[in-house]
Amino acid sequence: MTNVLVCIKRVPEAAGEVTLTADSQAVDARYIGFTINEHENCAVELAVRIASDTGGTATVLTLGPDDAVEQLRTVLGLGCTAAVLIEADPAGFGPADVAREIATVVEAHAAAGRTYDLVLLGNDAADTGDFQVGIRLAYALGRPVVNGASTVVVTGDTATAHVAGPDGVETYQVPLPAVVTVLEGGVEPRYPTISGRMKAKKVKIETVQPQAEPRGPDRVRLLLPPAQPSAVEVIGEGPDAAKAVVDLLEKLGVAR
Repeated sequence: MTNVLVCIKRVPEAAGEVTLTADSQAVDARYIGFTINEHENCAVELAVRIASDTGGTATVLTLGPDDAVEQLRTVLGLGCTAAVLIEADPAGFGPADVAREIATVVEAHAAAGRTYDLVLLGNDAADTGDFQVGIRLAYALGRPVVNGASTVVVTGDTATAHVAGPDGVETYQVPLPAVVTVLEGGVEPRYPTISGRMKAKKVKIETVQPQAEPRGPDRVRLLLPPAQPSAVEVIGEGPDAAKAVVDLLEKLGVAR
């Protein structure tokens, strides 16, 4: 029996034009919808499969505003049976903050008798692309981690993850409990059924508050320097330009 926790994030729809906030630190989502990115859709599919194949449970977690309940219920409609919302404004949380808060929930649930043998996350978030939460979470929990897995299978106390490497598919086996980040493309995410949607509406979502003050994302805004003006000087034409070319080369230190 493998109990799986799958972590998702409410991210802006990227189907249309993407604009940034005034400080260029986030996506301006005032006029667009929200969704779950494809990496996390695949992580959800793997979580539901593993829980079903091993007789375990699949729980979904997110850190976000109250509106993120919409994404949690979407995932509940896909086969997860429990959900946790860490209610906070994600704009103020960097990857280290998010990993810490997830680890706090995992440890609190373990103390209450709800252990997670496997934690799955998307390889990176569609809006920030930090690529850090999974590794930081594994470090905080003291667990092995595999990044960028396309598929994950659990046999007994071992998770086998397949990762696309530069020379072909690489296979990693790690003991449970473990953390794995998932890259899209390895599995086909399922669609929620009508009965699944109906069940999702009845699930009570556990809501918790952050346990520490966030440090923030610590991003640095980079700007392109203004283009330098260029000018062309015609120093002569034909043979008459020879002396001017020599003078220029001597000035540049190329010829003496």
